Amino acid sequence: MTGNAARPVALGRRRLVRAALTGAVAVTAGLVSDSPTTSTFTHVDGKGLRPRTPESALRELAAGNARWRTFHERHPDQTRAVRRTLVSGQHPFAGVLGCVDSRVPPELVFDQGLGDLLTVRSAGSVLDEAVLASITYGVHELGIPLVVVLGHQSCGAVSAAVKAAEGRMRLPGHMQYLADQIHPAIDRTLHGAARVDAAITANVRLVHSRLTGEPALAEKVAAGELAVVAARYELTSQRVHQIHGPQPASPSGRRHTR
Repeated sequence: MTGNAARPVALGRRRLVRAALTGAVAVTAGLVSDSPTTSTFTHVDGKGLRPRTPESALRELAAGNARWRTFHERHPDQTRAVRRTLVSGQHPFAGVLGCVDSRVPPELVFDQGLGDLLTVRSAGSVLDEAVLASITYGVHELGIPLVVVLGHQSCGAVSAAVKAAEGRMRLPGHMQYLADQIHPAIDRTLHGAARVDAAITANVRLVHSRLTGEPALAEKVAAGELAVVAARYELTSQRVHQIHGPQPASPSGRRHTR
């Protein structure tokens, strides 16, 4: 699930052991559970083994986030050879719908490189037709097995929507569209920072629910070809944790590395 296929398998296994000892494989409370996978990777010319199932893709992201938050980043898939290979096509293994916040770039948060992730970003991870079409494109045209809706701590878009709702005011220009989309996630029984924080999580769940309800995506989920997961990134710890969505299966067998 981590490393490059061109590197020796033994090295990949040693790194997995080291990563596990430093928390590089998230436990159940995190993005995924620490369970082995089998036959979940496929070979892509120029980029080695790639996750091909929702479970293996989720594990790859969990391992990457663990490297990021423990300062063991590898910055994979940025070599000259990879850049040349990508000229003829792309094979991202996951899609991430994230916020535009400059502190939460998905490729860094998950320690991935060129051609690894299809990223779609909007303030507050809000859905519109273009965002939805982009995600659908990744799933149907590029065969992405995993989509992660990624919210984050201290989201400015959600905070603005909460303040607008509290003050019964309209935000400038098209920002009001964001506020309207986020508004259903606001819990009126909470106050202050607690209201904003709860709205961040609730908003991610709402976007997740909308995505899984889309027929073009729902059919892939039903067939086991796609998982849509809601997650949240904590700025204070740099940790991504799953807040809603399917837990990966735990088939028996040897863990693979990318």
